[in-house]
Formats: sequence, C-alpha cells, structure tokens
Amino acid sequence: MKATNPENPEYFTNREVSWVEFNRKVLEEAFDNRHPLLERVKFLSIFSSNLDEFMMIRVSGLRRQIKCGVLEIPPDGMTPTEQLIAIRKELKEQIHMADSCFRDDLLPALNKEGIHIHRCRDLGKKQKKLLRDYFEREIFPALTPMSFDVGRPFPFISNLSLNLAVIIDDSQKGMVFSRLKIPRDIFPRFIEVPMDEKIHDSDKKSGKEFHFVFIEDLVSSNIDLLFPEMNVVNSYPFVVTRDADIEIEVDEASDLLTAIEESVEQRRVGHPIRLDVNRSMPKWVRAILAKKLDLSSGGVYTIDDPLRKSDLMELLSIDRPDLKDKPFIPAYPCGLEDESLDIFSKVREGDILFYHPYDSFTPIVNFIKQAAEDPGVIAIKQTLYRVGSKSPVVEALKKARENGKQVSVIVELKARFDEENNIVWARQLEEAGVHVVYGIVGTKVHAKLCMVVRREKEGIRTYVHFGTGNYNPGTARLYTDIGILTCDHEIASSVTDLFNALTGHSNKREYDSLLVSYGKSGHMRKNIVDLINNEAEVHKAGGNGYIVFKLNQLTDPDVITALYRASSAGVKIDLNVRGICALRPGIKGVSENITCTSIVGRFLEHSRILYFRNGGDEIVLTGSADMMPRNLSRRVEVLGIVKNPSIRESLKKILKVHLADNVNARRLLPDGKYGRILPGKDDEPCNAQIWMTEHRGEWNEGHP
Repeated sequence: MKATNPENPEYFTNREVSWVEFNRKVLEEAFDNRHPLLERVKFLSIFSSNLDEFMMIRVSGLRRQIKCGVLEIPPDGMTPTEQLIAIRKELKEQIHMADSCFRDDLLPALNKEGIHIHRCRDLGKKQKKLLRDYFEREIFPALTPMSFDVGRPFPFISNLSLNLAVIIDDSQKGMVFSRLKIPRDIFPRFIEVPMDEKIHDSDKKSGKEFHFVFIEDLVSSNIDLLFPEMNVVNSYPFVVTRDADIEIEVDEASDLLTAIEESVEQRRVGHPIRLDVNRSMPKWVRAILAKKLDLSSGGVYTIDDPLRKSDLMELLSIDRPDLKDKPFIPAYPCGLEDESLDIFSKVREGDILFYHPYDSFTPIVNFIKQAAEDPGVIAIKQTLYRVGSKSPVVEALKKARENGKQVSVIVELKARFDEENNIVWARQLEEAGVHVVYGIVGTKVHAKLCMVVRREKEGIRTYVHFGTGNYNPGTARLYTDIGILTCDHEIASSVTDLFNALTGHSNKREYDSLLVSYGKSGHMRKNIVDLINNEAEVHKAGGNGYIVFKLNQLTDPDVITALYRASSAGVKIDLNVRGICALRPGIKGVSENITCTSIVGRFLEHSRILYFRNGGDEIVLTGSADMMPRNLSRRVEVLGIVKNPSIRESLKKILKVHLADNVNARRLLPDGKYGRILPGKDDEPCNAQIWMTEHRGEWNEGHP
C-alpha cells in the first residue's frame, strides 16, 4: 500500500466521526473537577450546543445525501448510511454520559454550593403557591395549547423549541394529544423560586443561596389551568431538531441580501432530523411524535432531564465568582493600554504581534477607531465575517464614512448562524454610505483583513491587520487568536491587490507575501503541498526536517497525503489540531513520524500557525485558513508569511508551549480515538493555557 494514495480509507478517519470524538473531549471537561464548578456546567452546555449544530448541519447533510444520492465518497470510504450508524452508536453513549454528568455529578455539587434546582412537587405549600401566582400572572397568558385530532392538523414544531406533549383523558374522545410550546424566547429556562426561610436556613455555605425550577416543570405543575375541567394524565418534554443548512440558488437570487433573509426564515421550518424525548415518555407517545415528524426510530433519542442542556449556560450568570475561572488582566503590547497613544507611530517602529485573549483586543478596536478619526487617513478596507452584536468595529467604520473617508467592507452574509446579525450590520453600513460588498458568488470570504491607507509626510502609507480571528471583541475574550499589525510595504501591496480582486475584477491569484485561497481558482492548497514536499526534499538532502501545524481542523486529502509522504521520508511532524483530524498518526511506514495532540480547555483554540524548518531558513505562516477542502476550495482565505524575525520567534515560542502541554492535551491515536497525556515521572506539568495566562506578554519581549 502506498501512502500517496489519497483514496486508501486505511489512512483516513471519517470527518463526522472525528467531530463526534472532538465533542467527547468537550464533554469530558464537564467531568474534570480541576475546573471550577460553573465552568464544568459551561462545558456541558457547550457539548449540547455543539451537538445541536452538528445535527442541524452535518447529520441533515448526510440524510440529504441518502435521499438525493451521494455526489462524492469521502476519503475514508464510508457511505452516508454507515456514517449515520456510527454517529448514532457513539452519540447514544455520549448522551448517557451527559445525563450522568448532570444528574450524578454536577447537580449534587451545585446543591452543595447552595445552587439548588428543585422539582416543583418537592417544594413546600408556600413556595408552590407563590410560583403558581407567578405562573398565572407572567407565563400563563403567553401559552397556547394546540391539540390535534379530526379537523385539527398536527401543529408545526419549530427548530430546537422546548415543548410539552400533554396527554388528556377525554370522557368522549378518549386519549387526546396536545402540544404546548414553552416560550423560551421570552422567559428564562431557570425560574427563581420565591424566598422561603425554610430553604434558606438549610446548609448555607457562604452568602446568598440560589433556588430554581425549570420552566417546563413549572408549566407542567400548573397545567390544569390550561385544560380546565379536563383529566390531564401527564405531560412530557420533547425537542425537535430540524435541517438548518441554508441552500441558496445564487444564480436565481437577484438580491443576495433578500435571498439570505428568506433562507434564514426557512431554517426554522427545515425537515425534522432528530427528536429528543424524556425517558419517562411512553413508547406510544414517542411513536406518535416520530410518525407525525416523519422520523424513523434512528432519529429518536431518549434523554434524562433536562432536555436542551445548552440552556445550562444560564447558570453562568449566577454571582458566584468563586465557582468560575479567575479573571485576568490581558497584556497590552508596546504600551497600547494608553488609548491616546498614536498606534500608527508604534506600528512604524515595528510589527506588533497580538495573541488574544492573553493580549487585549482593545488596541485592534482602537486601531480602527483612530483610523476613523485621523485626518490623515483617506481609506479603510475590511472584511467582516462574525462581528457580534453592538459592534464597536462597525460603529467605527460608520464614523469613518461620516468623516469623509473612503470605506469599503466585505460582509460575508453566509456566515452560518450569524446571517441575521450580518444583515443588520450590512444595512447600517450601507445607510452610512459605506461601500458594502456581499461576499462572492459561490465562495465565502473567510479571510480576516483590515487595511488603512494614510497620507503622511513621506507619502501614502498602508497599515494592515491580519490574523486568525474575527473582528469581535466578545469572542476575542474566549478564543485564542493571532493578530499582526504591520506597515510592511510588500504585505500592504499584497493586501491591497487582494482587496481589489475581491471588490473588482482580477485574475491575480499569486501574492508576494500572502498565500491566498480564492475558491477553486486559488493556489493555497498547492502552495502548502509544495512547502511540505520541499521540507521532505530538504530532509533527504541534509536531515533535520521539521513541520509544525497548529490548526482547528485537518481534513484535506491532498495536504494529509503530502504529510504522509514527508513522514515516510523521515520528516518529524508535530500537529496540534483542536477539532476534526482525518489524519491517522503512528501508522508504520506511513505516519510513524507524525504526532497529533489536541487541547480543549478554558479558551477555544482558534489560532492557526504553520511552521517549516526549511533547512534553517524558517518559514512561518499564520492566518484564517484551516486545512479543509471547504477552506481551500470554496472560500477566500489568507495565510500571511511572517517576515519579521522577532515575531517568527514569538510564534515558535507559542507553538513550543502548546506542544509541551502534558496536563490538558490529548494525543490522537491511530484508531481515531484520543488518550490523555500525563506528565512523566521526571516531567514538569505544563498546561499551555495556564502558562499563557501566567506569562502573558512574554512573547512580545524584545519587540520595539
């Protein structure tokens, strides 16, 4: 067998199966008592939220492939049906683990810390009455029970809505089924129990205690008010997940903005692909729901309370800092904590590296704000992918236009689940007079770029920010991302050419200081494969070949095959891949020189760094692209060539620390599973994220 054969399934892990393994790592963090208690609750919530999106997008895609026919078999050779079977088998185990985590671990620990989640039936008379009064006053008017029988069709169940299946014993009609939607969009999932001395005198540990009931429990406990003089047998919670992958017939969309808006609305009514039911729900009720939703038994999952564990994130709003990660003050490179400092003069002194969240994102926002106000600035060009709500970046761009500057923004409307936010910002920017480009037909603009053109004494100078993360101050506190501010002429010229290609017409696809993916016509895949092949040739000539990739995902067959060839040639390859990895390390004769680790922790590892030793003439790249077919064939992506020697050394230091993690890292095994890395007897423990927090800013030592 040859490692150069990308169609050999023995060398590949299935993409979807690899993702499920990644989410298992997130779930395992919820069990890890090294994390503060509410942070463990957060991980369980993230696990559930991740799973929802996976079902809405990836599983729905597999079901469409079965229905419409497979267009392309993946490198691992698994058919869509085989993938669905493997996914369900693994998910059943993980769902059982999640239920156990909440029921047997987190819930008792929360109780011990004075955070109580009660069953309404266990409360005292006073509390029950106070909650019933609240229910009648606040929640009851918003509820609409919907029965279905002769003349009444089965009600529509919207995507991810929380519902109760209410069973009524009607003396004339027999058993009647009614659906009741819980209004989660206007009420919290956790309803606070009114004060009662009996509870607050018990097991006080420190300060205020917190007492909640789930909203569906409160509704169920007072359901007689909705069905007066009827015999309500019982009610059971359930959740329907629908196909949420937006498909747009671009050729038929004369107005892309309107087409996206219509498609977002269609997401709410996509075809059902999963039914979550409480384990107490009788089989005959499950059967009714499954039949009405056109789901087979394979699409039904039984879950312990609570369903929709993603809502557990609400508990993070509780004022218990002792149960959360300790906050830290991020570093400010080059004295940029002073907002009045002229950022442009600091960039002229030398390139500036940012490693968020350990370095503050505020200077990046201030860079755009200063550009908006600076009389010397004549133009700003920027890409926006996910900017969040109440974006200071968008406000600064609008201000720049008000101040008479030329402002061009490429807004990617197809950023999944951020479409509505981006539509709002796009319209606001247009109303302010900004030139807005709505992405490119058939290609997502995922590159993270901002350029500022400034008139100075010496002439026109262009300043550039490029990196791995979105221009979103919120996620910049949660994701690890690299950003570089520079006014290097070659980089600035390349970014200028790229923006002109994105907003106008150009066949230019090769750039002096950038590797660019431009959909199918981009050259990034070839560039990366050439760099890998070159490292193999350098190693054959003189040895000491070495490659390091720090990525979010690695699934591209051509890149993986090139890495296999390099490994077979003797090149040492260290991979640090947070999420999906289709490569199988440790296969004798194929990938025995490849190791792959993954870090899941407090922060979401989102940065991308590629390193090639290149015989001592080192090449370091950073930017927006993962090594996936979608990034290299269907997106506009940018990897910047790091020319500054000091920043190259800083990025190498960051790589070294993450590769040394023996506390929070897991090693990918040849079978696609992960095993914990533990410190050896003589090894000093290293948790990369804690190291970065405690040593923040050290990577900028020696910079101007």
